[in-house]
Amino acid sequence: MKRNSRLMDMLVGYVSAHQHPLNVAIHLVGIPTIMFGVFVMLSRVEIATDDFSLNFAYLTALLLFVFYLTFDVIFALAFLLMALPIAYLATLAGDRTLAASATIAAGAFFGGYAAQFVGHAVEKSAPVILKHPVQANLAAPFFTVVEIFKFLGLRDELFDTVQARISELRHEKTA
Repeated sequence: MKRNSRLMDMLVGYVSAHQHPLNVAIHLVGIPTIMFGVFVMLSRVEIATDDFSLNFAYLTALLLFVFYLTFDVIFALAFLLMALPIAYLATLAGDRTLAASATIAAGAFFGGYAAQFVGHAVEKSAPVILKHPVQANLAAPFFTVVEIFKFLGLRDELFDTVQARISELRHEKTA
């Protein structure tokens, strides 16, 4: 992988703000929880014909998958394996009454975000969402997959390169 690729730039930016293991663990739970909350409400809207039906939770998962393919095929495929079950569970919750599904969605969404802020308080860094809300929301599910790979010890060479680049950048700032 080229050291200055778009993926590398994104990973360096993300990983440098997510070094504390507790913050990372919170993100591994909080981001899919936020996704679930958003997907619950999106599942209530669908495109349907006589032969075909697709709700917006699945459509969003597919669109994110296509977007993530522009960064990395392996991470994008892993994202899809994570997103489809979340979309399925969200669809089950979205099939309830509007009041029930909205309550579930709000609890997951706001609870997930509250957890993110706790994680960043532990990290002693500001969440990216405060500076770049759209970018943060589009990239967060992708980074969840990245963190799962890191936790499982997969693609270690990539993560070693990311950490080396972070160290270089920190050294440049202090020099």
